Amino acid sequence: MKLLTKKLRQQLPPLYSTENDPDPRVVCKFFFPAFHYTWYAIEFDGKDLFYGFVDGDFPELGYFSLAELKGVRDKLGLGIERDLYFSPCQLSELRAKLGR
Repeated sequence: MKLLTKKLRQQLPPLYSTENDPDPRVVCKFFFPAFHYTWYAIEFDGKDLFYGFVDGDFPELGYFSLAELKGVRDKLGLGIERDLYFSPCQLSELRAKLGR
């Protein structure tokens, strides 16, 4: 699966462009089927670095790398996937839905 399509690249605003937005738009979701971590992308630097919401042991806003997402594999070879059915939404809506 291609984690980041041309269409998604166009939809993701540049890194730091939403830093003054109290409720930025979450564009896409990445998840690991074999683990409970999920990454929600808000911004992208155009090359490798995302800014977004990471829902794991300690949910937080932060940075994550496309290269790191591509490099993760479990013992069966499963990797990170993009949720094809995720609908972009505001961060506040996502947090309310997740209870975070």
